[in-house]
Amino acid sequence: MKKQLRIGTRASQLALWQANWVKDELEQRYPGLEVTLTKIKTQGDKILDVPLAMVGGKGLFVKEIEEAMLRDEIDIAVHSMKDVPTIFPEGLSLRCITEREDPRDIVVLRPGVTSWKELQQGARIGTSSLRRKAQLLHVRPDFQMVDIRGNVQTRLRKLTEDDLDAVILAAAGMIRLGFEAQISEYLSTSASLPAIGQGALGLETRTDDAEVNDMIDFFNHPETAHAVIAERAVLRRLEGGCQVPIAAYGTVSGDTLSLTGLVSSTDGQEFLKKTVTCHVDEAEKTGISLADDLLIMGAGKILNEVYEHETFNVNKEDV
Repeated sequence: MKKQLRIGTRASQLALWQANWVKDELEQRYPGLEVTLTKIKTQGDKILDVPLAMVGGKGLFVKEIEEAMLRDEIDIAVHSMKDVPTIFPEGLSLRCITEREDPRDIVVLRPGVTSWKELQQGARIGTSSLRRKAQLLHVRPDFQMVDIRGNVQTRLRKLTEDDLDAVILAAAGMIRLGFEAQISEYLSTSASLPAIGQGALGLETRTDDAEVNDMIDFFNHPETAHAVIAERAVLRRLEGGCQVPIAAYGTVSGDTLSLTGLVSSTDGQEFLKKTVTCHVDEAEKTGISLADDLLIMGAGKILNEVYEHETFNVNKEDV
């Protein structure tokens, strides 16, 4: 068995928490194994003064880490699943999907307010996510949505520094970093459908590294993996990126997967949502089928207006 494993990670506090959790689990399972962390700055980490939707492209938070793995500088990459593109470079693959932390979005409110539903007309809401913006604007079109970037602590500070009424963040990050006490309210998944893969971690490796792949297989959580595979199939079929609000969320009960998909215009006024169920073995196929259903419902028009490319080809025989 290998005596050393190298983990590649972003250098943010949350990314390091995630990588260190993987490190601790490996060292506990394999006494004598030395696990080291390699911090890698990605394009998404370098561009902090521009909303992600304006940066464009896919893989903003993983490309440089994958390149390091292809150069054999690291053995494992630890990613937040919501950041992972649906297509991997040749020679790399997603080996494991870990058990999900709470996938919901949360609200941190200014003092004196107990619920986001009680916020005044024209309240200023901070978030970097078009998905979150669209879903809140669908219910409250009067909200003023303010772009905020940075790590969790930075976004929390902006509540005061930018005179905001609320900031929206992922529950998983708040919990992992020990900020759970600052959460004012959890948003139900019906109010704010989570990002694809939100709350789960993905372990990426070289496809031909059989020893490492065998060593990390214990991280894979089947229920979470089925759900996230279905969610990512929706994203892949819709060619999703940061430029359009797309969401999908799956839950597993026994052998049954329930999957909800959403496509919205950025202002939340064109809003399409559908839920389907299937056997867990049909997760990927059902994700593709759900995406095609959304396209038939009108998602193609929304996506084409954003992506400015040819009309989607919806062919049920391909599903």
